[in-house]
Amino acid sequence: MSGQTLAILGLALCAGLCGVGSAIGLYFTGSAASGVLADEPKKFSKVLILVVLPATQGIYGFVFGILGLSAAAGLVGAEAAEAAVTGARIFGASLPLMITGLVSGILQGKTAVGGIYAIAKNESISGKLILFPAMVETYAILGLVVSILLLP
Repeated sequence: MSGQTLAILGLALCAGLCGVGSAIGLYFTGSAASGVLADEPKKFSKVLILVVLPATQGIYGFVFGILGLSAAAGLVGAEAAEAAVTGARIFGASLPLMITGLVSGILQGKTAVGGIYAIAKNESISGKLILFPAMVETYAILGLVVSILLLP
């Protein structure tokens, strides 16, 4: 496997798994919001922010994939040994976001579901409820920052 192939594999897995985490999180929040809105459609604006929060992990994976591709493009024409090392470094740099993006997208969705159900009971606390899934988001952001810092 060439260094460029290894780099692109890491970037593709990172973007893909972040997207999977977001999609699963959005499935949870969208399902919960649909149930709440079936009874009380006027709460749409209150639950919308909680519904879309898990989408950010997919965005982070996409952004990192674009950034990493510029590093991987530099491998064209490089010596095989140098390309292999740099490709492995790009793959390794993908791992923090790959893992945190997948896991935090799912868990942020589950955390936001609790907030959506709480809004169904008491919409006056909706602003405070954003804090809990945002705390989960912090780890996706940290994963993104570490992955960017690790790029060669």
